[in-house]
This record gives sequence, C-alpha cells and structure tokens, in this order.
Amino acid sequence: MLYLSKSKYCSAVQCPKLLWLSKYMPETVEADPANQAVLDRGSAVGDLAMGLFGEYVEVPFGDLTDMIRETERLLEAGTPVITEASFSLNGLFCSVDILLNHGGKRVSVVEVKSATHVSDINRHDASFQYYVLTGLGYDVTQISLCCLNPAYVRQGPLELDKLFLLTDVTADVRAMQVGVAERIDMLRTYMEQTDEPPREIGEQCFSPYACPCFGWCTRALPRPNIFDISGIQTRTKLANYRKGIVSFEDIEAKKALKPDRLIEVSQALRDLPPVIDREAIRGFLDQLTYPLYFLDFESFMPAVPLYDGCRPYEQIVFQYSLHCIEREGGELQHREFLAQPGEDPRRGVAEQLCRDIPRNVCVLAYNMTFEKTRIKGLAALYPDLADHLMNIHDHIVDLMVPFQKKHYYTRAMQGSYSIKYVLPALFPDDPSLDYHNLEGVHNGSEASAAFESMDKMDPDEREEFRRNLLKYCGLDTLAMVKVWEKLREVTQ
Repeated sequence: MLYLSKSKYCSAVQCPKLLWLSKYMPETVEADPANQAVLDRGSAVGDLAMGLFGEYVEVPFGDLTDMIRETERLLEAGTPVITEASFSLNGLFCSVDILLNHGGKRVSVVEVKSATHVSDINRHDASFQYYVLTGLGYDVTQISLCCLNPAYVRQGPLELDKLFLLTDVTADVRAMQVGVAERIDMLRTYMEQTDEPPREIGEQCFSPYACPCFGWCTRALPRPNIFDISGIQTRTKLANYRKGIVSFEDIEAKKALKPDRLIEVSQALRDLPPVIDREAIRGFLDQLTYPLYFLDFESFMPAVPLYDGCRPYEQIVFQYSLHCIEREGGELQHREFLAQPGEDPRRGVAEQLCRDIPRNVCVLAYNMTFEKTRIKGLAALYPDLADHLMNIHDHIVDLMVPFQKKHYYTRAMQGSYSIKYVLPALFPDDPSLDYHNLEGVHNGSEASAAFESMDKMDPDEREEFRRNLLKYCGLDTLAMVKVWEKLREVTQ
C-alpha cells in the first residue's frame, strides 16, 4: 500500500522521483541546514494561528492511531475548533491545522502557512486534505489558506485577525480533485518500481523548491556544467541544457553566455592568471577618501512582528561591525554593536551608529544595497536621527563592484562575487580569514538563527553565542579591509 502524507504528496507534485529517492535511496537527499529554521518558523506561526477562531482543543502529537481516535472523539463530542485534527484514508494521512466542526460531519478546513502569499503548491496541499476528508465522508463546506498579512504593522498587542489573511480556495480545490485521484493512482504504480526511475532535468528541479536530489540526478553531467554558472536565470540554464550546451567547453565554443560569464568559463577551463583590470580598479579606488569606515550589518527576519512598527518578515538589524582607518598609514580601529536578546534592537543600533560614524565620511559596505536599505528604514523610524543616518547612507560605496564587474577575477572565486568566495580566493593560506575556523556562527543565516534564539538560552550558552556573533561579524569587516588592501596592492 502507498503511504502518503500531505507533505510527501506535495513533494510528488513537484517531482515523483523525489518521493521515490526519499524512500529507496535516502542517502541521495542532501540535507539543507536552513530547513530546520524554516520548520521552526512554520511551527511558531501555526501555534499562533491556532487561536484565530477563539478557544480550541489541540490533538496531541504522537502515535498516528491515537491522533485519529482523539480527533474522532472530539468531533463526536461537538468540539467547535480542533487543531491538528488527524485523518487517514487507505494509507493517505493528513493533519489539519485548524478544523471548524459544524456538526453532522460538516466541517471547514483552515490550512496555515508561514508565507505572506498563497502559492500553487499550497493549493495542492489543500486539495490533498480535501480528498482525504471527503473520501472519509465529511462534508467540507469550505477550505481556506491562512497566510501572514504582509501589510500588517504591529502596534501594541498582536491582532490575530489582522496579522493573518484567509483566502477561500474551495472552488480551486474542488476543481483539482480529479487530478488528485489521478496522481495518487500514478504514484501507487510509480512507487512500486524497484529500479531508479528516469527523469529529465527540468523546471521541477528548481520550483517550487530547490530539489535536494539535484546533485544526484545530475551526477552524469560533466563537471563543471551550465548549472554551475552563477548569476544567470534558471530558464537560461535550462534553455542551454536543452540545446545540448552543457559543459564549459560547449559554452565557450558556442559563446552561449555574455562576455563576463565567459571569463568565468575560460578561467575554469585553463590555468590562467587572474583577470585584473588595473585601470578600472584604480578608478574605483580613486573615489574613496580618508577616513575610511568598513561597515557590515547582521539582521534577522521574524515571521511574526515582534516590535511596534514592524511587518512580517521585516529585516531587523541587531548587530554591526565597523573597522575604520582615519588616515593613510593610520592604525586600524574596530567598533561594534550587538543588541541584548529579547529587546527591540533598532533604536540602540541607530544611536550607536550615529556615534560611531561621523558625518561626511566614506563608508564601505559589501553589497551595499542591504546596508543602505536598513539605514533608510531606521531613518524613517527615528526622525530625530534621520539627518545623520541619511548622511551615512549617502556616503556608502560598494566594495563588491570590482568583483561583480569582474575587474578582478580568479578561478578560485567559482563565478561568485560574494565575499565568502572572494576572500579565500585572495587569501587562500590565511587561517585567520577562514570562516570555517569560526565557532558556532559561520554565515549570516546562522547569525540570524543564533540571535533569534538567544533569549531562550541559559546565561552561559547565551554568552558563548554572543562571543561567536561578535567574532563572525568582526571577520566580515576585517575581510573587507583585507580585500581593499589587496585592490590597492594590485594597482601599485
């Protein structure tokens, strides 16, 4: 018998081979460290949404049979709102986020998503639940998708009726029922295969989610190949792939990409010296004036707004690092800020930033759009600091530009201009500049997750993560200083 949950069903909607590999060859599924943060966020949003319709009774998570029996008991008892109501039909299983019980086997279903919009895969999720419940004889009078309202701005206590938006997808879901039945029948046969089923590379490898089996399914392709090229759209990669332009040799021979991308291809194919456009780099450096300030922010994006004036998924800066050099040959200085967990960090960041960075000085950021957008947001939030903050904003220069435009490029950058690739390419033998040698926090995602969870840690663990965050963010701006020095060096 085919055993299928709604999450596995949605995996099969994207690609049935993903479901087959997950069952029979789980070692081919590459784990994504960020998945746990996504699951935690979804769980937190789901818990909050349980109270959307007032008092409720939650079916305790545990043995599947026990969950189904408890659901039946609550329905028979006339419980009006049941969360995590669980059902099974011929090996198909689903738990309903919020079930509204109207009596006489008449119910309404509310499926909660932590996103800010309804997607097609969400409709497939809902259609599977509708199929299971109606197959069990329930009259599903309405099925809705509940998402976060991107326009909601918190002021005071959370207002659940404004934080969440309900979208009635009943008509869509009913229209999809024939497709659900056909897909389940197909999967019953598909999952009985003992040999790995073939599947051509296509859009399903990238949408709605990046497939965790992509590495396995492309194992026969030459390395590197068209899918390893950074900074071009998926449809461009697939179009070339379908024309047989797969290997880097193919790309170069056909001149299939723009010149800046062909630089990456040529470098990868041959042991060539770095591409260094000294004239362009000098032009970039000439716009910089002392004193120089190297700035990097860290932020987190709570799904549910924590502070007044915030929207769902708004970027909240909680930390920055600042290295500065006052004059030619001057001593490198360092300043930093890290907010206390559990408190609104925005005012503290804004005030300290104005103290640490004078007006009318040259500020360097790497991928400056992020820092400029955050500063602009702080200026709008605090009018008394706006003039100084916008002065900082207006004097920011992007250190990424020489690498983005490939004025400086080496094979070791692997087609990327992210500082996480540029830095080791420029300084391959310096362990002090290796993010892998840090403890606890190695990238921005880990920094965000660490800060968001610090208020739940015991004091010793919190202090350890505080040290880790300071070291990580400090390395970001030290890296910028080293990159700037390297640019100066190659133009001497």
